[in-house]
Amino acid sequence: MITLEVCVDDPAGMMAAVRGGADRIELCAALALGGLTPSAGLMRVAADLPLPVMAMIRPRAGNFIWSEAEISAQLAEIAAARACGLAGVVIGASLPDGRLDAETLARLVAAAQGLDLTLHRAIDLAPDPVAAMGVCRDLGILRVLSSGGAATACDGMARLAAMQAAAPDVTVMPGGGVSAATIAALARNVPLTQVHASCSTPAPPPADPRIAGLGLQPANARVTDAALVRGLRTALDQLAGSTTRG
Repeated sequence: MITLEVCVDDPAGMMAAVRGGADRIELCAALALGGLTPSAGLMRVAADLPLPVMAMIRPRAGNFIWSEAEISAQLAEIAAARACGLAGVVIGASLPDGRLDAETLARLVAAAQGLDLTLHRAIDLAPDPVAAMGVCRDLGILRVLSSGGAATACDGMARLAAMQAAAPDVTVMPGGGVSAATIAALARNVPLTQVHASCSTPAPPPADPRIAGLGLQPANARVTDAALVRGLRTALDQLAGSTTRG
């Protein structure tokens, strides 16, 4: 079986992921910004779901070069995820040259002791992804979310495959443009045990035009679609079944 993780940023998205057959949820705020740390209230709601939930730990949009104040915020956010009873957290930190910031990551890993861990797409900025995989392994981060340094996982397949080959004991979880339509091509080029997807569609325009005019809903807002989750779940099951039969 190939694990399907779906990223969501509101209660409706949580329920769509569950209905569609997701195996795990990555809980965020502001997916339009690549995902930020969810509120404590959203974490509380997610804790009641029948699936394991990973909280994104990212206090702002932009790069992953953190100030001391931002590191302190992330330590508090990890504590909040733990207090809410979530399964784990998604972390990342970069140095100015793009390499993973092992020192900061070690602090975040220590704060998350006992929780499940994923390294987020900070690794896509790393100049040497193989070395970055070694940093993850040494820190005990055994799952990495990556698009292979490209706009989509399909565009980054060669790098994803090289990352997995370099660190077989660390799971590379492709993410970025993963859908029922792209998963077969990805599976032909990258060993798949887990995948990450948004399974989203454009949000309908707000009924009240003032919402958009006042900047209360971004133009690129999207919503999780249970049918897209279900379609990807079916495609993954078919892949796993054909591999078993083969």
